[in-house]
Amino acid sequence: MKIVLLDGHTINPGDLSWAKLEALCDEFVVYERTPADLLEERIGDCDVLMTSKCFITRQLMEHAPNLKYIGSTATGYNNIDIAAARDLGIAVTNIPAYSTESVAQHTIALLLELTNRVGLHDASVQAGDWCRCEHFSYWKSPVVLLAGKSLGIVGYGSIGRRVASIAEALGMTVNVYSRDREAAIRSDVVSLHCPLTEENAGMIDAGFIEQMKPGAFLINTARGGLVDEEALASALRSGRLAGAAVDVLSREPASEDNPLLGLPNCIITPHIAWVPVEMRQKIIDVLAENLIDFNKGGTLNRVEKL
Repeated sequence: MKIVLLDGHTINPGDLSWAKLEALCDEFVVYERTPADLLEERIGDCDVLMTSKCFITRQLMEHAPNLKYIGSTATGYNNIDIAAARDLGIAVTNIPAYSTESVAQHTIALLLELTNRVGLHDASVQAGDWCRCEHFSYWKSPVVLLAGKSLGIVGYGSIGRRVASIAEALGMTVNVYSRDREAAIRSDVVSLHCPLTEENAGMIDAGFIEQMKPGAFLINTARGGLVDEEALASALRSGRLAGAAVDVLSREPASEDNPLLGLPNCIITPHIAWVPVEMRQKIIDVLAENLIDFNKGGTLNRVEKL
């Protein structure tokens, strides 16, 4: 059996081992990343294909005569044509809920950066501002107390629930979008934790933002495509929203003309909520477990049972 992994660098840039997957096949080929024009060539005669971000279309599947299994190395699988896989008898699996703790942690880190601006103040002190200050304390931006504030959560799966529990420990009131849409939207902070689907693509648009509480914060550690970035940038520039913090963008890597870049009240991290070594090791472990189960005739973490 031949396994091809199209974009392995982000999972394992060299600090982990592929041994668990190598033990399952005769040939294991890992590419750091694969551009679209090399997909067909690299998929070639593989039996098992693994990928996180490459778009696997019906055409690619039809040109892969030995392909019988696609393993998404992420929780999301909107980059794989599931209907085509079903039609062609190709099994598809994913890695569900592996990053709950790390994404929840990063969400709260972004929330605290929005409210306390630790990075901004550290940079100011390192630049000598405190040394030159006449007072024992100063602040470059307002520091916001979270206790007593509200958090609206859009997407109340495992990550959303974990974020809620941490927010409650900080003294916040949690409003869940699926239970009380209006209360969630009108919260002091709105945090996105839902998958990207055809139905919710661009859901955080000018209309949604207009319903939000003036001066609220928006956090997105889910998928960049949930947000109309032009509308968000406009709201941040005008002060309609006090700030935003995102770990994901509609296009990744970021394009130089992304409207959120350069805004002083928008914090952007490069899709790192999932990257602790423990989470990446879990991806490799589950990839192996899924394939072992498939080889035994099972359906562990099957996206859509054939």
